[in-house]
Amino acid sequence: MEPKQMPLLGDPFPHMEVVTTHGTLSLPDAFKGKWFVLFSHPADFTPVCTTEFYAFQQRYPEFRKLNTELIGLSVDQVFSHIKWEEWIHEKLGAQVEFPIIADTGAVAETLGLIHPGKGTNTVRAVFIVDPKGIIRAILYYPPELGRNMDEILRMVKGFQVADAQGVAIPANWPNNELIGSKVIIPPASDVKTAAERPKQYDCYDWWFCYKEQK
Repeated sequence: MEPKQMPLLGDPFPHMEVVTTHGTLSLPDAFKGKWFVLFSHPADFTPVCTTEFYAFQQRYPEFRKLNTELIGLSVDQVFSHIKWEEWIHEKLGAQVEFPIIADTGAVAETLGLIHPGKGTNTVRAVFIVDPKGIIRAILYYPPELGRNMDEILRMVKGFQVADAQGVAIPANWPNNELIGSKVIIPPASDVKTAAERPKQYDCYDWWFCYKEQK
């Protein structure tokens, strides 16, 4: 039997029933019409993961303003998740409001979250999924490196601007070193359009034109 291939960018998020701290959910249907960020962590009651959950919760209102939900995951029992949530609330003053998947290993296998070179726990993976259930971004971090939640938030914002305006997002947006918060016009695909571009937009050249985001 061939090994199961993990989903790739542009693939539909696999349909699955998951047990969470908010009850059983059907993914991606539970978030239909919304963006969602699924992120895995190696284990409950570990220091780096604790800082990540605290950081995600602090930004949860910002994600929700972007019509985006969060859902965590690790190969721990739901009882462990609940007790860890209680600890975070009691010791750190933050109430985790988003669900956490209690995985038996099936979800981790489907999404490619177990990397043998990094032990038997799930790596720090991030899947950003759009309202149509399509995987738009996949990030992997090793256990020893915590994630930057502001970057994940920036990615969701960037995807939404790109989709709404048919543009591309420059490096370090909205603080790009060349064009600031402006966005990039897709390159011209014919000679006539290429000649017109510098008349319509600010350009470094016909293939590098930009404009203010709406």
